[in-house]
Amino acid sequence: MSLTAEQELQAISLIRGFAMDAPLHAKSGHQGTAMSLAPLAHVLYSRIMRHSPTEPHWVDRDRFILSNGHASILQYSMLYLAGYGLELDDLRAFRQWGSSTPGHPEVHHTTGVEVTTGPLGQGFANAVGMAIAERRLRGQFGDASVDHHTFVLAGDGCFMEGVSHEAASLAGHLRLGKLVCVYDDNHVTIDGDTGLAYSDDVARRFEAYGWHVEQLGEIADDLDALEAGIRRGMAETERPSLLILRTHIGFPSPDLTDDPHAHGNPFTAELVANTKRVMGIPDEPFWAPAELVAAYRAHCAERGAAEVSAWTARHHEARLDAALWDATWHATGLAGWQDSLPTYGTDQSVATRVAIEQAFNATLDKVPALIAGAADLTGNTGTKLKGQNAQSAEHPAGRQVYYGVREHGMGSAMVGMALHGGVLPAGGTFFVFADYMRPSVRLAALSRAKVVFVFTHDSVGVGEDGPTHQPVEHLATLRAVPDLQVIRPADANETMQAWVAAVDHDGPTALVLSRQNIPVRTDGSAVARGAAVLRDTDEASAPQLVIVATGSEVALALDAAEQLAGEMRVRVVSMPSWDRFELQGDDYRTAVLPAGVPVLSVEAATTFGWARYADRSIGIDRFGASAPGAVALDRLGINVDHVVSTARAMVAG
Repeated sequence: MSLTAEQELQAISLIRGFAMDAPLHAKSGHQGTAMSLAPLAHVLYSRIMRHSPTEPHWVDRDRFILSNGHASILQYSMLYLAGYGLELDDLRAFRQWGSSTPGHPEVHHTTGVEVTTGPLGQGFANAVGMAIAERRLRGQFGDASVDHHTFVLAGDGCFMEGVSHEAASLAGHLRLGKLVCVYDDNHVTIDGDTGLAYSDDVARRFEAYGWHVEQLGEIADDLDALEAGIRRGMAETERPSLLILRTHIGFPSPDLTDDPHAHGNPFTAELVANTKRVMGIPDEPFWAPAELVAAYRAHCAERGAAEVSAWTARHHEARLDAALWDATWHATGLAGWQDSLPTYGTDQSVATRVAIEQAFNATLDKVPALIAGAADLTGNTGTKLKGQNAQSAEHPAGRQVYYGVREHGMGSAMVGMALHGGVLPAGGTFFVFADYMRPSVRLAALSRAKVVFVFTHDSVGVGEDGPTHQPVEHLATLRAVPDLQVIRPADANETMQAWVAAVDHDGPTALVLSRQNIPVRTDGSAVARGAAVLRDTDEASAPQLVIVATGSEVALALDAAEQLAGEMRVRVVSMPSWDRFELQGDDYRTAVLPAGVPVLSVEAATTFGWARYADRSIGIDRFGASAPGAVALDRLGINVDHVVSTARAMVAG
């Protein structure tokens, strides 16, 4: 059933009413942007987007991202109206503990929300990743099974943030024709008029990036003009589209239209009443006529069912390999995929950045969702896939992504790819440059996005480049991020198992890998449980000391234990992953690190945090220095002699 013109106008008034009522009720929130964009949101959900409220995870749905996530009440209002499961009580619980309507949209928390947004610019960059994922999957499976658009709403704040520059440049270069961004050009930020700090010519900027740009002008309340403008953007298949919509924040408030106070300060009851009077709707909280809501939901459900039915027929006719399709969409491996991984002998010495590339290429045909790339460091970080085309308009199925020197844009795009589904993105850079992508790493963890961050050159072993390129504090900062799996493998065998752990994990993984060659000294089994004993005393004698190490320092710890063998009983533990170790039961953790036995940790990084496991720590609690890697490590105390002397002092008491 179609909506009448009167019902469309009523729906827009309902959205604007909710945009005021929910922040007023919560005494917190942002109503102004949601009010001015109500007609646009209505047009997208009721006229443009292919989506199904009854099958919200349908794989070929159009994706919608609210990059200016502070306007979350706009998206919640649409999800309520369209029938995605939100009801009036959910809107009344806006921004409250345990509600389905948190302050900013959160994926997996509210049905219909595709990505977690709020930090400005991130959602825009996520949308670029989603468009990459759509094109990769369309190239892989054909447009009968994958063929949809990504729509993103972004504001001035999104385009001020640096990540938007990186992501927009990448999108233009890749010619992502299925990406449509509507720029909410309202000239307002919290501080006041954007002219206080912002005089960019956004249209010319995006044209220079290679986007199709159109000034829609003053049509924010003209439904037919909005629809026509969006469809023109959709018709531009060779370039991403930026549609610049001049809006007036807080409209139609007679008191605060175009006023910065409409941005983040809830309207008073009087201001709400004045605005509802102008709109001609009752001055009652959460006004929602039952007939209107029922008609809107029926309209969206009917449109969605027709789209899903047509897609199901096309997809069935395509007769794709079901196992391949399922493994791709679940971003996992085909049956027995781990059997393709190589194993390494103790006569080998391999940099773990080299080992991860061998893992990727050994399983490339068995992990069909994998795409890989780097921030201009593809060969350096082990993210080069053999025989694969670069992702591009000419090669839409390409699995190699060249991100250029854009760490922040890369990280955010990978989050978008993962949350789109069907893509397991692995992206590499030097570990020290994790600082350039920390917001996207954090949001990957918050979103449980299945992303593999490949961080190489993991210590002062980087060498001559010096302290600007030598990570020291970075391991500690990553370990502090909730729900981020962090693995620093000791050698090539542990690297293979780290790849298994990443593919099997249901969230993001950071692989922290060496530049320098490391002797193979393990069978890799420590990764599964986070830590394991590599060298022990005889069964009849308890250890006098446990040396626990990660990464390249595991071999060093084993060498030190051999040197101490004649004078004390030493156990050596490899602990590639703190978070996986913490998931084990008390019995296992105590078996590895026995109570009452002193523990010495060895790691070429800050010792911060090791007090949870160790009584003494050898590490680097200063910045590094420019020198050959082996020299830098030795001069900063990461050597066998230092471990041996410290062990003797600990056992002597």
